[in-house]
Amino acid sequence: MTDAPAQLAPLIVGVTSHRNLVDAEIDGLRERVRGFLAQLQRDFPGLPLVVLSSLAEGGDQLVAEEALAVGARLVAPLPFARETYLRDFTDSATRARFESLRARAQVIELPLLPSNTPDAIAVHGEARDRQYAHAGVFVASHSHILLALWDGRESHKFGGTAQIVAFHMDRIPPGPIERRRARHVTLDSGDESLMYHIACSRSDGADAIRSPLSPLQPLQTRWVDDSGAHAGMPGAFRHMFGRIQQFNADATRYAADIEAANTESRGDQASATGACTTTGRLFAAADWLAIHFQQQVLRAMRGLYVLAVLMGFAFVSYSDLPSNLAWTGDGIYGFLLLFAVGVWLAWLARRRDWHRKYLDYRALAEGLRVQGYWECAGIEADELGAFAHDNFMQKQDIELGWIRNVMRAAGIRAAAADDLEAVIAEWIGVPDGNGQLGYYTRKAEQRSRVHHFTERLVRILLTVVIAISVFLALFHGWLDPDTTTSLVALMGVMAIIAAARESYAYRKADKELIRQYQYMRAIFANARRKLDAAPDPDARRNILRALGEAALAEHAQWALMHRERPLEHGKL
Repeated sequence: MTDAPAQLAPLIVGVTSHRNLVDAEIDGLRERVRGFLAQLQRDFPGLPLVVLSSLAEGGDQLVAEEALAVGARLVAPLPFARETYLRDFTDSATRARFESLRARAQVIELPLLPSNTPDAIAVHGEARDRQYAHAGVFVASHSHILLALWDGRESHKFGGTAQIVAFHMDRIPPGPIERRRARHVTLDSGDESLMYHIACSRSDGADAIRSPLSPLQPLQTRWVDDSGAHAGMPGAFRHMFGRIQQFNADATRYAADIEAANTESRGDQASATGACTTTGRLFAAADWLAIHFQQQVLRAMRGLYVLAVLMGFAFVSYSDLPSNLAWTGDGIYGFLLLFAVGVWLAWLARRRDWHRKYLDYRALAEGLRVQGYWECAGIEADELGAFAHDNFMQKQDIELGWIRNVMRAAGIRAAAADDLEAVIAEWIGVPDGNGQLGYYTRKAEQRSRVHHFTERLVRILLTVVIAISVFLALFHGWLDPDTTTSLVALMGVMAIIAAARESYAYRKADKELIRQYQYMRAIFANARRKLDAAPDPDARRNILRALGEAALAEHAQWALMHRERPLEHGKL
């Protein structure tokens, strides 16, 4: 098993399969599974491959073995503790295979559902089936691609392969499992649900074999998304996985800088949340990259506005200054040169995708921030298997599906330490200290000062322009032509500076950001007050859940607002 760097996002393949595969098809199934995994590695070499398998008898173990053979990382979410799980294996060979695979996998023992007890799951029945369904839903919820070794038939078996496929593709909870807590409805878009289906037969014992549902043939393969079946992977998913691969490439390129910044930020503050600070190093990579590309965007934006102002000066010198000045005639050449430099800078920013990367990586970092602190605070998902990724920006922009997929991958780690106090101190903090409350307090004040400076500067410049206009209207008859021309040129220069400064503030969305920072400061302050007054841990977790949901919604709006204001030289 190969371990990918912790700051890289993997491509996760979840497994659902029948237990009672037909012996005559085993070799063919292995060949197709091996080919499928190898093709993913060829198509997406920048995505470490992770396979989620509960290691159940049959296809789960088959796929796990093939995954290890191609060097993928194996993660095993188990529905029960090892001793309880082993009771359901039919013979010593499958138990030995389970033990061997378990030793080579990252094991996640899923907690009992609220309605289950150790005594209830000790015997076969609905409680035990419910726990199996829980494992299947966990696999489906955290998978980018669901690999289904399935006969294609519907089934009423609680938590069986058909129900897990239905959950992955349409978010239909298996059987009666926690339906009251499910948020999804069947009309929700399955735009991020992708399955690779290998049709297989099933053995019903006593030599009875049931073939796949017609017209499927044994060992037939197909890709399935919400639009139907396809011979190859749909293009939208290739694009989505390509974006994740691009994130990994950036994280690798700047790995040394990210690690240095992460080490420095931890300093002497290693705590319970240090290990789970918003899903650890994956968050650190997204956060550092967001800051890096934000700086690139700001540099490019400032450069474009400086060039725009200089272009205005050059044009004014050419058109309005006295012609007897030796250098005024060259103003048009300076204008054209500056324009060419501006076009090149805007092209470079678009070519390197700075603006899109800044917004996407910031949205990813903020989503991971919420998801990580929820995990560290012991906040359970609202529905089985789902977490912050389940609804973050789901209805805002399909282009951002790759972000939810990275968050989905981050959720497969083992449960973090439950430390409410450390999470509250690190995540929320106090107004004049660390944490998001202190951050938003400082940023709101800083942005307000900058915005007020811009307003004062623009008022002063426009007042001077108006004063010159009045002066020219009253005394133009007494002024010589060169003086009049120079004053008109001065008016033009001041108007250009005022317009550029105001346009720059608009492009940075200063007013909207001030409102956002003030709003975020208010919700974190309210959360802090309510947490201080909360009587018990459950009440505090509910407050943190509400805080995270509000933060996710606000970050979604922030990302969409900034996406509407890209760097475009022609609009300056």
